[in-house]
Amino acid sequence: MTAAPLSSDGALARLRALRGRLQAAGELPLQPSGSLLRVRGLIMEAQGLDVSLGARCMIAADGHRRVAAEVVGFSGDHVQLMASGDMQGLAPGARVTPIPGDLRIPAGAELCGRVLDADAKPLDGLGPLRASCFTTLNPPPINPLERAMVRRPLDVGVRAINALFTVGRGSRMGLFAGSGVGKSVLLGMMARNTDADVIVVGLIGERGREVKEFIEDILGEQGRRRAVVVAVPADAPALSRIRGARLATALAEAFRDQGRHVLLLMDSLTRYALALREVALAAGEPPAARGYPPSVFARLPALVERAGNGVDGAGSITAFYTVLMEGDDQQDPVADNTRAILDGHIVLSRKLAEQGHFPAIDLQASISRVMPALSDPQQLRRVYRLKELDSRYAAQQDLIAVGAYTPGGDPTLDLAVQAHRQVRDFLVQGMNQAVDLASSQTALVQLITPYLPAEPAPA
Repeated sequence: MTAAPLSSDGALARLRALRGRLQAAGELPLQPSGSLLRVRGLIMEAQGLDVSLGARCMIAADGHRRVAAEVVGFSGDHVQLMASGDMQGLAPGARVTPIPGDLRIPAGAELCGRVLDADAKPLDGLGPLRASCFTTLNPPPINPLERAMVRRPLDVGVRAINALFTVGRGSRMGLFAGSGVGKSVLLGMMARNTDADVIVVGLIGERGREVKEFIEDILGEQGRRRAVVVAVPADAPALSRIRGARLATALAEAFRDQGRHVLLLMDSLTRYALALREVALAAGEPPAARGYPPSVFARLPALVERAGNGVDGAGSITAFYTVLMEGDDQQDPVADNTRAILDGHIVLSRKLAEQGHFPAIDLQASISRVMPALSDPQQLRRVYRLKELDSRYAAQQDLIAVGAYTPGGDPTLDLAVQAHRQVRDFLVQGMNQAVDLASSQTALVQLITPYLPAEPAPA
């Protein structure tokens, strides 16, 4: 009598039981492996694997080469994987071997001045990394009730931001801009001039040419000495771009847990979202808003919420995320979703950039939600007055340009015209110029005090 063949689930259960018996008997642990079945676009399918979602694997390729991959889904006993590198040389039946444990990431002051890839390997040719401690890509989250509140202003060295959109230590800000309006230059200014112990820069999905340019020309020697750069250019696989953003955040968390005040600069959050979309669509998730699957908008806050203050008395992460607005459209799904999960946003205007106005900050579209908790009522009054004058001038700019404006009809507009040149001079700042927080606020007082309306006499 012939025994009935075991189903794949039954065979897998017996293999698990056998492995447990061998380990209990003190034998060497077995390293289970599976085999590659098919490749469809970016997705690979394998069978015979006992792995969980997010697990890392190695696939044997031609010429003794190995391809790193990550589990992104499963269907029955078939596991879906996506490669972290070039898939050339893979063949049907190739051995797929899981990598046990989580990725150990070096962390510590020894990393300052280094440039890493998505796997925390050095790109700068300065030798192997030497670290005093390690972390993982998935550290446990902090209880929100144990986090310190944002109550201290942070000097970022940019006059317009310091005075008009004051940033708090531990806040998370967005830098919204189209292509070519100066967001990388503004990031470099903040990297060189911000009052922070450590800077972590994540260059995610940007052009490869810009990586070296940002490090050497924009970040400069002064900024690089206290910075760790994670560079994953646009030609890297989607999984590498995702891991690069997570790696930069994990390094910032490790420094924060060591009691340091960290500035996290990520350029760009949009490229991270595009990589998430690429993986989700390849795994078969249906698209929703403009081709973005729902999981993308669930994973964006999961990344952003990891920044911020630590527990009371510990370190902090102040984060700036660049958001690329396609066609300068602020209603882009990623831009719209990100705006709701950040503590404020600085919008860069193409119109101002074309006029040679840098940084090209749009005063009316930008806001810092933490500023009321960091500033006194008099400072807020000055800020609102400056924005009112700028808005009134912008609304009548065409009439003023053609000479149709007649003074005396609108007292507020008269003041706006009178103050316009001074306001523009206040907002413009050279990329190699640093203006500290105290000087920025003093300059605002000197600029706007003559244009403040008289306060009503007390009753």
